[in-house]
Amino acid sequence: MSEPTLGAQVADTLRASMLGDVIQPTDPTYDDARKIWNGNVDRHPGVIARCAGVADVMTAVRVARDAGIETTVRGGGHAVAGYALNDDGLVIDLSGMTGTRVDPLTRTIRVEGGCLNEHLDRESQAFGLGATGGIVSHTGVAGLTLGGGIGHTMRKFGLSIDSLRSCDLVTADVTYAGGLPVRGAD
Repeated sequence: MSEPTLGAQVADTLRASMLGDVIQPTDPTYDDARKIWNGNVDRHPGVIARCAGVADVMTAVRVARDAGIETTVRGGGHAVAGYALNDDGLVIDLSGMTGTRVDPLTRTIRVEGGCLNEHLDRESQAFGLGATGGIVSHTGVAGLTLGGGIGHTMRKFGLSIDSLRSCDLVTADVTYAGGLPVRGAD
């Protein structure tokens, strides 16, 4: 029997620790899972970790770090250059994480990493609010915002990034000891 590939080892480790789906090239959903907005980008990741929540993202980042495997992150999957995908590495797919939470009192909205403009618009408009979003509804809010964020209302309200108050980041340089984060322990 042959040794399992690095991709298979990563997939097995992720399946044991994640709530979300772990997709490999042999899975029937693989071709759909690796598609992004720009159909000209045709990359074939070794493993796609479709995260169900923050704990899955943390797990995927830790597993990728420990395996030393090339890793990309898919938010909305709208970057024309195809930055969300790679060949033979791990894709941390946030596309299922589209939760939005509007606080009408502070006039703020929290979005998850896979949130698209259509999710932001639907939830904010229910409260009579809006935000500088992209030109089309299928643009990912995270990538749009971190890239500056040009949209129809920018002349009046500024770029998307101008309204960013905070964001949560998962980085590969954190080790957990006894449940507490320890930076630079590696």
